[in-house]
Amino acid sequence: MSDESHARRVVLITGAGSGIGAALARRLAAPGVDLMLHARGADDASRERLAAVARECEARGAICATACADLAEALAAQNLIEATLARFGALDQLVANAGHAQRQTLAALDMDALTAAFAAMPAAFAALVRTAQPALVKSAQGRVVAVSSFVAHRYRADAPFAATAAAKAALESLARTAAAELAPQGVTVNCVAPGYTRKDAGPTPENAPAWTRAAEATPLGRVADPADVAELIAFLLSSAARHITGQTIHVDGGLTLG
Repeated sequence: MSDESHARRVVLITGAGSGIGAALARRLAAPGVDLMLHARGADDASRERLAAVARECEARGAICATACADLAEALAAQNLIEATLARFGALDQLVANAGHAQRQTLAALDMDALTAAFAAMPAAFAALVRTAQPALVKSAQGRVVAVSSFVAHRYRADAPFAATAAAKAALESLARTAAAELAPQGVTVNCVAPGYTRKDAGPTPENAPAWTRAAEATPLGRVADPADVAELIAFLLSSAARHITGQTIHVDGGLTLG
């Protein structure tokens, strides 16, 4: 039995209302785990999805709180960390999962879209880690995991993600900087880079051909389930991964092999 089963830990997961974030919350939920679950909460449906994830996690024995905020906004990341500390009195582990992917060529790149991508992903990550650092270094199980993407590593003219790729690459660079700075205090910082990953709703008649092409482009022949990525993140949060830091680990079915 791992030591995580004995030590209470507080975990903040951004983007926890759906997809990878929700799958991770369910994966971690257990007695002795306190979860602060965040979503942007842009509408009632989004807020209800987050509340539903929290209810599922509580049914598994976790203690949960929820918070909605657009992390691209000034002070939102700082406020989220402060809300976590106010609710639970500690913060042991941070998973920066909130973000989005937007297909856009460089030629058609909208500067507002580029600014928004950087605000929501690397800038928000930097603010989260900077604010959480005092709590993380106090923890005996301090961990940070950032969710990047294959688009920062695979560049094709027929699948352009100009703004998202740039933002995710910056996110990975900031994570390596954080890993170097926090290593002396025993806090690990890593990234995971998913490939094509199934959405909660699954393919629709309108987008099914796109998902078929994504599966065909993946050497293992299928897109990932959110739980596939959540398993790796859960490992990186565990004591078994205590000697892994500064890494970007791909969960992409071989998509970035060539």
